[in-house]
Amino acid sequence: MGPANQTGDSVFILLGVSSDPGQQRILFVLFLTLYLVTVGGNLLIVGAIGTDSNLHSPMYFFLSNLSLVDICFSSTTVPKMLANMQTGSHTISYVGCLSQVYFSFLFGDLDEFLLAVMAYDRFMAICQPLGYTTAMSPRRCVLLVAACWVMAQFNSLLHTILLAQLTFCADRTVPHFFCDLAPVLLLSCSSTSINELALISVGGTVIVLPLMCILGSYAHIISAILRMPSAGSKHKAFSTCGSHLAVVSLFYGTVIGEYLCPSPPGSTDESSLAAVSYAVVTPMLNPFIYSLRNHKLQRALHRFLGRKKPSNL
Repeated sequence: MGPANQTGDSVFILLGVSSDPGQQRILFVLFLTLYLVTVGGNLLIVGAIGTDSNLHSPMYFFLSNLSLVDICFSSTTVPKMLANMQTGSHTISYVGCLSQVYFSFLFGDLDEFLLAVMAYDRFMAICQPLGYTTAMSPRRCVLLVAACWVMAQFNSLLHTILLAQLTFCADRTVPHFFCDLAPVLLLSCSSTSINELALISVGGTVIVLPLMCILGSYAHIISAILRMPSAGSKHKAFSTCGSHLAVVSLFYGTVIGEYLCPSPPGSTDESSLAAVSYAVVTPMLNPFIYSLRNHKLQRALHRFLGRKKPSNL
């Protein structure tokens, strides 16, 4: 099919999670619930950390940033999906599609970089405790978060600018619930070789380098923990890292499956399921994972909600 005019008024069609009309109401209620829990849970984490002076430490500073990013990440895709389910239009403007590509890369990359910074923070706290206060000073923490934003901005701008140079065919049906880059590239009538090269090289690097940082940090952490003399010290050290490892496994498991091991063409269900996992489910689960075994955070949440924390917790 020939190329269509490239104007700001042109639209893409998002097929959504399911094409079955009978499932739309159920899916709307499901994703609305997931989104409200995501926003509410992460806002509680941010509020509890911000109002409790006992949590004004690097670990919780990074966690509050991660919670804010998770809210933004989920808000990039879910509200538009809910609106399309409610109206039945399934359309998104050309500018709106580019915006979704940009912000999904931005907040997805920020998730990866912040998880790496949090692993580095745990490495310094456990492996270099004497130098921890100096290495993770408030100024250093702010600079680390700022560096995450700069790197994420570069990657998201690169892919969005390259995408904006393409000419798209008249058929602009995206087999996805949002404008993810890979399925949008398939709709181009012009060559996408540069886009694909950038996605594999730069995009792959953005995924792999933080993961290598995380794995390297935890290799040193585990080695340090095993050398600790007391069982109590080992348990405390493992408990501070367990939640982070769970979030890393959940997030990277779906991201790697989506971008480094993509489904074959036509396998839209598998691709959508992976995207739902990292863009919707993971941001919702993060507050529960981080607060499940963290008694300090639990006490802060109870104080923030104006409730007295039970003494046995």
